[in-house]
Amino acid sequence: MLPSGGRNPRQVEMMMRRMGMTTEPVPGVEEVIVRTATKEHVFRTPEVTILTVQGVRTYQVVGNPEVRPRGAGAPAPGASTAAATPTGPPEDDIRLVMEQANVSREEAIEALLGTNGAPAEAILRILTRGGR
Repeated sequence: MLPSGGRNPRQVEMMMRRMGMTTEPVPGVEEVIVRTATKEHVFRTPEVTILTVQGVRTYQVVGNPEVRPRGAGAPAPGASTAAATPTGPPEDDIRLVMEQANVSREEAIEALLGTNGAPAEAILRILTRGGR
């Protein structure tokens, strides 16, 4: 980013336009995954902005990634959910369901798998059936 040097945001925006730079937010981003040969950097609900400089578009992703071994997460859109079963839901989601619904690890995993990995839905499902 450009140093503002005490300028107000409007002045910075005008200077960027004079230099041929534009920014554009990307609304509604649910997830961004950066895959390397051995790892995946998963950003859940990140802020994504497109910076265009002289016709070249650069995507800026802001958020805290979950770094995991490649292939350890949820399936790609359109993939069968059976492919996700061997690896299971993310550990953070399992712990969240266990703590919030006061259930065992196995019950938390079962609930997450039954809700396609949605922790809030898994917690609600457990609590509405009496907490087991």
